[in-house]
Amino acid sequence: MTQETNGSPKRAMIVIAHPDDGEFMAAGTLAKWAKEGSEVIYVLCTSGDKGTSDPEIDPEELAVIREQEQRNAAAVVGAKDVVFLRYKDGFLQNTLELRKDIVRQIRTYQPDIVLCQDPTMRYVGNYINHPDHRAAGDATLDAVFPSARDYHVYPDLIEEGLMPHKALEVYMGAFGNDNANVWVDISDTIDTKIAALMEHKSQVGDDPERLETMRERIKEGSAKLGADHAMGCAEAFRYIKLR
Repeated sequence: MTQETNGSPKRAMIVIAHPDDGEFMAAGTLAKWAKEGSEVIYVLCTSGDKGTSDPEIDPEELAVIREQEQRNAAAVVGAKDVVFLRYKDGFLQNTLELRKDIVRQIRTYQPDIVLCQDPTMRYVGNYINHPDHRAAGDATLDAVFPSARDYHVYPDLIEEGLMPHKALEVYMGAFGNDNANVWVDISDTIDTKIAALMEHKSQVGDDPERLETMRERIKEGSAKLGADHAMGCAEAFRYIKLR
């Protein structure tokens, strides 16, 4: 049974491990909401400094490149802001420090909806979920509830004027339809999703044939997700409406 959502939010925040994670997971949804007037904020736990197989690229240099690629992709989506927490790629853990940093962003921007990666998804089919993805999802859920909500958790944030904030909904990226309970129709923004992904040039490369194959694969995957829900193209999420 598909859960009912509250529709497009006033403000949505996506918290992810690496540049391009947000585009693969939810760029169509974020672009749809942005077109409808929502403010969209990206929070990146790492800058993806290990995201290459080229031994000649310096990780610090790659981080600068990938941060700019993420800013460019977010601009295509229509996001208002992009925040980089700059934890080390490949070593992310659900620490109290990371949780507090995410709480700071939640209290600063006060999103109605928080999107994150699903920390319970360890593997699916022939894919092992990146440990950074799981850590980012875990830390985000812990930040949303209860830490961002509870007044006495961080007295120093209160002193800074960052008062408690309760998000209303959480969307976790789903791997296919099996663990999803909400689907968002992105038929009007599938091309925006693909355009945003293409901004991650260090990851997708510049080979025309490879890029065309990627475009077709993304469209086919989105169409498959939407097929059972009267949607041309869709993104799937595991959804929680908070009480």
